[in-house]
Amino acid sequence: MTSIESLTLEVADPTAANRFYTAFGLGTQVRLRASEAPTTGFRGFALSLTVSQPATVNGLIGAALDAGATPLKPAKKSFWGYGGVVQAPDGTIWKVATSAKKDTGPATLQIDEIVLLLGAADVAASKRFYVDRGLAVAKSFGSKYVEFATGSSPVKLALYGHRALAKDVGVPVDGTGSHRLVIGSDAGSFADPDGFAWEAASLTPAP
Repeated sequence: MTSIESLTLEVADPTAANRFYTAFGLGTQVRLRASEAPTTGFRGFALSLTVSQPATVNGLIGAALDAGATPLKPAKKSFWGYGGVVQAPDGTIWKVATSAKKDTGPATLQIDEIVLLLGAADVAASKRFYVDRGLAVAKSFGSKYVEFATGSSPVKLALYGHRALAKDVGVPVDGTGSHRLVIGSDAGSFADPDGFAWEAASLTPAP
């Protein structure tokens, strides 16, 4: 089963970005690489942190804002749970959410799951592409949303419609240039139909 071992964010200033992500509480699954690749607007993806309760959502979003993130959607209750969205200083969009609507314990900064949400121009075509690459579908809602089974992988993968994802995270849909994202996995090196780059996972952090 295909496993995503790491995500490399290409940033203009790795030192500053590292300070932010350390304060945000992220581990080794998110790596940083210097890049000056041109990019504007929505980069076509978002990262979602799944946590256990609303207090943890508030704690992580608070830590991100204190470290310099910009709020995109304030944390609030919805029919599916509780969550909010922020944008890191390097431009990466982070969604923090829980399916729980009430706290069941003390507040922590514990992250249960990292989910990479890729915005696809054609969800069905991208789904076929990834299935042909050996990924198994765990959940599928027509052309709206697809979630893949990645076993014990530290990062999960899901597809959203490009426009729907932009709306979900609260940003305009327009964007140009580099995604500034490289997905490290055991699936080899390739680019998907929307130009997202995959590379063979390395066991040591990128410099």
